[in-house]
Formats: sequence, structure tokens, C-alpha cells
Amino acid sequence: MTILTPTPCYLIDKAALQANLQQAARLRALSGARLLLALKCFATWPVFDSMCEYLDGTTSSSLFELKLGREKFGGETHAYSVAWADHEIAEAVGQADKIIFNSISQLERFAGQAAGIPRGLRLNPQISASGFDLADPARPYSRLGESDATRIEAVIGQLDGFMIHNNCENRDYARFDELLTHLEERYGHLLQQVSWVSLGGGIHFTAPGYPLEALGERLRRFAERHGVQVYLEPGEAVVQGSATLEVTVLDTLYNGKHLAIVDSSTEAHMLDLLIYRQPARIEPNAGPHRYMICGKTCLAGDIFGEYDFPAPLEVGARLSIQDAAGYTMVKKNWFNGIRMPAIAVRELDGQVRVVREFDYPEYVASLG
Repeated sequence: MTILTPTPCYLIDKAALQANLQQAARLRALSGARLLLALKCFATWPVFDSMCEYLDGTTSSSLFELKLGREKFGGETHAYSVAWADHEIAEAVGQADKIIFNSISQLERFAGQAAGIPRGLRLNPQISASGFDLADPARPYSRLGESDATRIEAVIGQLDGFMIHNNCENRDYARFDELLTHLEERYGHLLQQVSWVSLGGGIHFTAPGYPLEALGERLRRFAERHGVQVYLEPGEAVVQGSATLEVTVLDTLYNGKHLAIVDSSTEAHMLDLLIYRQPARIEPNAGPHRYMICGKTCLAGDIFGEYDFPAPLEVGARLSIQDAAGYTMVKKNWFNGIRMPAIAVRELDGQVRVVREFDYPEYVASLG
């Protein structure tokens, strides 16, 4: 089917999204855990109507995310922030079903104002599955959560639950099991004293071949052993493979390599590629004609990667850049004044619907 969308454009495929969500629903049934969409990863609310029947609610990292989850998704709403500001706390408590503090000092500072809802604390086990120092919550001098069991024990009477986030793109069930065992051995006596525990996100249970039944059983045993309701906060696991960034070739040239410039940008539209120094994925990636695909900003390193094509690329050719759901739309920006990608949805019947386009007035409004 020809995609009749403007470019650049984030194109969300509801069928692919639904396949992930069905896995999430299966895990929920196997484990008894409640699953909350991590809005820091994916917050494109025009498809929330397709997601809310498979998930239990949302979890946030800021007041604005919290309000979006409450307004657009519904269900259970968890509020977390690395640091709540004085002017935010009253509204956060008013919007949330549970509030999670990053530190004991924040817990104690806002305990009175948050007395009306369940309160949690971020716990940092000082070990994680992250392969990137930038994203590792257990890195040296980490500000993300409390680690000292003695200090946590002193405030346990003020807590209803814990949030632990030490998995990051973890597709290895054995590694997850190892991390959870470490958590139980170190903090089991504290887990016994609360009513709920969120194990965060980063568990890629929708990866091909992932042992979903083993994960479900492990989570159920954890919940029964400690007498807690388990929460998971999936982000990429429920949106992986469900969106592309559609772009158009604007120019081709040769400078030791064949280059093609597209109407998009890594820095503006897929920032994680630059942050983590990873190439984009373009399919199909096969053929005798190799091109470096470049963004149109003035940043010299604005490069998507090098790919093989069956025929020479010409101006006007359309390319589909994969994995454009998680940590893309939530990070897009107006660098160089380049037009923001439109947002479109391919419905289950195959019809494509453009739900949002951005133009010059939005650019101006973002700056003053």
C-alpha cells in the first residue's frame, strides 16, 4: 500500500502495536502483575485508546507526564520525579494514585502533603543490566534512589511501596532473575513491610523467543513470597517495532562515499541515535548500491548510518527508518528550525490517518 503521508512523518502501525500489547496482556495474566505504560518512553496519546485495554495505567517522570497519563490514558496513575519542586507537589498529589519519591529527604519534606495517597520510595540496588553508563542507574555517584537499607528502614513506616528500575533493554531472562535474586537477598526484609513493589521497565519480554512463562512464574513467586502487588513499567517492550520514521531523499552526492540527504535529522527526530552513538535501522538493507544516509541539519555528524539498496537512490525516494516509537517522539526538537515530523497512524484495516502536522507557528511558539 502506498503511504500517502507528508514527510518527515512518524508512522505508527496499530497492528504491530497490538501484537506487543497482546504479549503484555498475557504476561499480566501469567504473573498477576499490573503493567503501567512508561510515558518517558512513549507518550503519543492518539493511540492510547488502543493501549489502555491491555495495560493498567501509566507511570510518569514529571508533572506534565503525570497529567497527560491521567487525562489521556486513565487507569492507575503513578507519579515519580527525580526531584519534586515545591510548586508541583500539591498538583502531583491531586493527580496521582501513588506518588514515588526519589530520596528520603524528599519523602520527609513532602510527607505531610502526600499523606492522602500511597507513598513510595525509589530503591537503588547498586547493580543493573544497563550496557550504557549514560543510562545506568547504578553508576557511581548515582542520584537515582536510595541504597542504604539502614536509612530506608528508619522511614519504612512512612512507605507503602518501592520502585526499582535496574533493567535496561534487558532481553536476558537469566540476567533478570539474577538481579531480582540480588534484590531479594539485600532488601527482602524491607520488601516484607510494604504492600507494592514496582520493578520498573527495561524488561524486553516482547523480544523474539523471550521465555514469557518463566518470567510470569518468577514474578508471581516474588509477589507471593513478599506479600506485595508487583508492578512493571514497560516502555519499549510494548512499542518496539510499531513505528517508522518516513523520510524523503532531497539530494545525493559523492565524497569518497555515496551520500543521500533526507528531510529529517538524527539530532532533531531520533536523538537517541546520537546520544548512544548507534546507527538507525533501515529495511530492506540489501543490494549493490551503498549509501550513507544523512540528516539535513548543519551538524556534521547528523548521520543515520550506511545501508545497501537494490538500485541507486534518486531525489524523491522514500525511506522507512525503523524503531521510531520508543524515545523518539518524546525527544523530538526544533533544532535548525527543521519541520517536526507529522504523526500518522496506520489503522488495523490498513488505512493511514494523519493525526498531527507541525508548521511554522508551532516553531515560533516554542521560542517565545
